[in-house]
Amino acid sequence: MAEVVALTDPADPRLADYRDLRDVELRKSFEAEHGLFLAEGEKVVRRALEGGFDARSFLMAPRWLESLDDVLAGSDAPVYVLPEALIEQVTGFHVHRGALASLRRHPLASVDDVLAGSRSVLVLEDLVDHTNVGAIFRSGAALGFDAVLLAPRCADPLYRRSIKVGMGAVFSTPWTRLPDWYDALPDLSRRGFTTVALTLAEDSTPIEEAVDGVDRLALVLGSEGHGLSARWEGSADRRAIIPMRAGIDSLNVAAATAVACYAAARR
Repeated sequence: MAEVVALTDPADPRLADYRDLRDVELRKSFEAEHGLFLAEGEKVVRRALEGGFDARSFLMAPRWLESLDDVLAGSDAPVYVLPEALIEQVTGFHVHRGALASLRRHPLASVDDVLAGSRSVLVLEDLVDHTNVGAIFRSGAALGFDAVLLAPRCADPLYRRSIKVGMGAVFSTPWTRLPDWYDALPDLSRRGFTTVALTLAEDSTPIEEAVDGVDRLALVLGSEGHGLSARWEGSADRRAIIPMRAGIDSLNVAAATAVACYAAARR
């Protein structure tokens, strides 16, 4: 059973895992150094623990103790309890869902392990917005994609904002980072996947046509700004587009992913 520790000082050193949550660069270095990530909100905290992650500690307002009682009963991590106003001083914002957990990261899985048994995977190149990464994980999980592969410069799927937007889909979807950016798509082709890149290239075909008849599909998406690199666009097996009304040539990458995943799920 977790030990409940009532605190009154927001400067207490035991709360170090939860400080300055709005400072993205500081949090990235701190979490990497200590091998941790944060989950926010009752549902997300619950899904993280159900996904096999071990808690370092919990932080919550008193009124959330009862709703998470079953989760806390199965953990030996300390539960730091503070009034909501003091939690805001610690984190730098109002935690309106009341509960946070600091959890230990797992070592990254190998590409072989992530792809084992997968039929549909998402491949992300240099997406730097945590909200988009979280939304893409959520769409992929909802529409039957089995795994996600990320290029080395993609945003962290275990960053708090990404986890929250994705409603914890990162805990149930196998994922890892690609060790080789340059030959990532040819390597997927050698493994038996058909790589289909969403791009405005001249030889792109409608997404429904591009995925039609494909058995093992790797759907490839580029960054929020310039889209896919020339290398990835050119090395994909097929290029696809989402047909739109005249005058509008693209969607936000998270919205485009949802549309493409829907089309792929019906192939």
